[in-house]
Amino acid sequence: MSLVGAESGIEGYLVTDTGRPTTLKVRYVSGQQQLLRVDLEESRPVTGDCEQRLVRTVRDAIDGAGVILLSDYGKGVVTDALIAACLEAAKATGAKVVVDSKARSFARYGAVDLIKPNALELAHATDLPTGTDAEVEAALARALELWDAKGVLVTRAAKGITLALRGQPVRHFPTVSREVFDVSGAGDTTIAALGLALAAGATLDEAIGFAQLAAGVAVGKVGTATVSPEELVEAAITAHLAPAEAKVATLQRLSDEVARWRAKGLRVGFTNGCFDILHKGHVAYLGQARTWCDRLVVGLNSDASVRALKGEGRPVNDLESRALVLAGLGSVDLVVPFDEDTPLRLIEAARPDVLIKGADYTEAEVVGAREVRSWGGEVKLAEIVEGYSTTAAIRRMSRKEEA
Repeated sequence: MSLVGAESGIEGYLVTDTGRPTTLKVRYVSGQQQLLRVDLEESRPVTGDCEQRLVRTVRDAIDGAGVILLSDYGKGVVTDALIAACLEAAKATGAKVVVDSKARSFARYGAVDLIKPNALELAHATDLPTGTDAEVEAALARALELWDAKGVLVTRAAKGITLALRGQPVRHFPTVSREVFDVSGAGDTTIAALGLALAAGATLDEAIGFAQLAAGVAVGKVGTATVSPEELVEAAITAHLAPAEAKVATLQRLSDEVARWRAKGLRVGFTNGCFDILHKGHVAYLGQARTWCDRLVVGLNSDASVRALKGEGRPVNDLESRALVLAGLGSVDLVVPFDEDTPLRLIEAARPDVLIKGADYTEAEVVGAREVRSWGGEVKLAEIVEGYSTTAAIRRMSRKEEA
């Protein structure tokens, strides 16, 4: 209660039952893959005073609410009396009722606005397959025959979301492909985001898009995790970017991406430079660097940083141009600009397994080498393709202009 109530903008109405333990879930994981889960719990229906307190809490909390979310895990909390109280409160206030349930049948929820099963739950509840679009559409038609709900929204993992509303054609909402680390809590994130958007006045289409965005962020994390407003904003921006643009990142995103890669057991490499006029030498260098790691981060000097290092007239290409060209290379996984003279702050944030610099440096001259060695990483010096450099390219262009 105190933890919930301490959150800004949240009023806590937790109801405790001293007669039953809190459910304990034990997950067995190997190599970041969940093998099984063991639940220690009681699932008998709540009765008596506890059930009445739940009903009163719904009536007390409904004032000003736009949506009631019924998340029914089948543990005995969502009783017929509680469902009736939610429907009664919604009718009195105009709030929408959205249900996420693990039940075998959804008939008991009555004329709620929306029921949100996943594809497997829909298959179990209708005894119909849900593998293809056509199969899902048939299962949804059957669901609306069996239940009084005004609509059914089925989440289908990488296949997106499919929506069926009474009297309307079934619609499919594809999802943006994202690297998935852990699906734990994805369904909870989806219904929470869906309810939040609807309560804020969004259309159902807008709410579905928002829910997909939030779920996409959640599955990119290991374990059950929260999704912050900042992460949602960045995910929304990234979703509308070209693949190369999506690789250009902030320091915060660098930390988040590296954490996800490392949780998956991937080896992270880091290198840096000005990369003013990309040439054959750069491409070969970055290609070799990528062979030493599973993911390669490139720290890119900002325009001011390049000018401080190289003098007036540099860079020839501005930061945005240099970043996008680098990000377009298959060997590069993330490009992170920095303003300082050295990339030490990025190196400390990324804590790479391998730090890479050109063989024209000695290890003692490589910024961050000591730090990387201190946490068990290694330093690699990549071969330099002779005869290729930005300075040489500028010199050649100057001679051609004079001629």
